[in-house]
Amino acid sequence: MAELVEKTILATHLPGADSRRSGKVRDIYEFGQNLLIVATDRISSFDVVMPNGIPGKGKILTAISEFWFEKTEHLVANHLLSTDVADFPEAVAEHADILRGRTMWVRKAKIVPVECVVRGYLAGSAWHSYQETGEICGHKLPEGLQEADKLPEPIFTPATKAPSGHDINITWEETTKITGQRLAEDLSNEALKLYQFGAEYAARCGFILADAKFEFGLINGEVIVADEIFTPDASRYWDIEKWEPGHPQQSFDKQYVRDYLGSLDWDKEPPGPELPPEVVGRTREIYQETMQRLLGQSS
Repeated sequence: MAELVEKTILATHLPGADSRRSGKVRDIYEFGQNLLIVATDRISSFDVVMPNGIPGKGKILTAISEFWFEKTEHLVANHLLSTDVADFPEAVAEHADILRGRTMWVRKAKIVPVECVVRGYLAGSAWHSYQETGEICGHKLPEGLQEADKLPEPIFTPATKAPSGHDINITWEETTKITGQRLAEDLSNEALKLYQFGAEYAARCGFILADAKFEFGLINGEVIVADEIFTPDASRYWDIEKWEPGHPQQSFDKQYVRDYLGSLDWDKEPPGPELPPEVVGRTREIYQETMQRLLGQSS
């Protein structure tokens, strides 16, 4: 694995943009009808951004998203225009060294206010919901399933954001109240189609794609995929050869950070604790290995 020599980028400030806003990981700049989306090296857990980041994480996320956007564009249109700094607005040219490799130039879309999650395996909040009710987002599941079991078929399990930023699982009926029946059906169909394609490809790379979260938007009435796709921040990858239902699986995502934070006496409220060097290093290795296996390259 590569040494942790890359400078960590926690925030960006670019001139000439019509507006700027920041999410947990990305800084987003508006230029007319397009956006510059910069993936920083910030990392969040329990909806809290940690004070230090993971060197190169933003570049890894961008490379994985670019790969998947191009690989799935025959299935569902997406917002990506370019990741080449030469195509970015002239106003940000002097910041090319910072933007290179971690930035997407995209079409601006009207984002649908529903997190579109597809689950093929029983994990995370779905496992907790199943233990309590035997259901996930209104889907009745067979009795006797174990944690990490494969579901009879992939299911669409939408969620929405609470004011605090936490994802809240919702039912199909609640989804249609937000989006309308026709759009909800389109979102479900597109998400399931993407998940099936992603799961089949991931399997050839030695991964189980346990679940994946998609963000959809509308451009001229057309449903498109936005934000990121099949990254370790938005998907749960497991090693096929090590899959063993009945307990939590080793995940190729930020579960390693969650596990570390869960071992601390921390109330899960801001500010988050600083991650020690060994946690930072191991987390980067996990993200980098995920990229290497999916793309056949390193950062």
